[in-house]
Amino acid sequence: MTTGQFTNDGLHLAFLDEGDPARPAVLLVHGFASSMRVNWIDTGWVETLTMAGLRVVAFDHRGHGQSDKPKDPAAYTPQKMASDCFALLDHLDIAAATFFGYSMGARVSAFAALAEPERVERLVFGGLGIALVTGTGDWDPIAEALRAPSLDDVSHARGRMFRAFADKTKSDRLALAACIETSRDELAEDEVGRISQPVLIGVGTKDDIAGAPEPLAALMPNAEVLAIEGRDHMLSVGDRRFKEAVVGFVKPSA
Repeated sequence: MTTGQFTNDGLHLAFLDEGDPARPAVLLVHGFASSMRVNWIDTGWVETLTMAGLRVVAFDHRGHGQSDKPKDPAAYTPQKMASDCFALLDHLDIAAATFFGYSMGARVSAFAALAEPERVERLVFGGLGIALVTGTGDWDPIAEALRAPSLDDVSHARGRMFRAFADKTKSDRLALAACIETSRDELAEDEVGRISQPVLIGVGTKDDIAGAPEPLAALMPNAEVLAIEGRDHMLSVGDRRFKEAVVGFVKPSA
């Protein structure tokens, strides 16, 4: 596995590159408050996809993991975060890739597909359904929870969940609070309708954050849905059925 840093927008961002460079590439775009290790390595995704004959590339978003952590909310628009994806592909001389995003990473991937569609071969949206269009509710309590002195000061249920996750992963809470303020921009229905690449949408049946996947799929000309039975937003990530479906969706033909 090759690891290193690339630069974009004045930021140094950590990445990994695994698998045969001659094989089709999958770019893994992790979720909010996570990292490439938590979202993709520890859950077995990197191993699963490389074993399926793919080149796997991943990075830590700005504000996350081993990447730089600006505290200005203006640094975290989906457009700027999507530009990090293309900067990494440029750094590795990859012309185009499958984009596999989870939650916030799926949102960033959708913006990327609209910005430079010729570089996005196909898409996997994990943990994100119609909330791409309608939003995912009030996230201000999450920012407040991240800025609170301690978890004991947080009473909001979803705020406690994300604060506990950020504490567990030893994240920079102030950078995450800035990120959540601007990274959750929505797309209009007609914008989603312009995403013409093949799309697989995988959402847990107990996920109360993503929004229903079927209405999102209906907006796109070439999308399909995987309902991840019995899984919530956090537990859907490493689900075996999800892995099998994604491998079948992205694995290159012999």
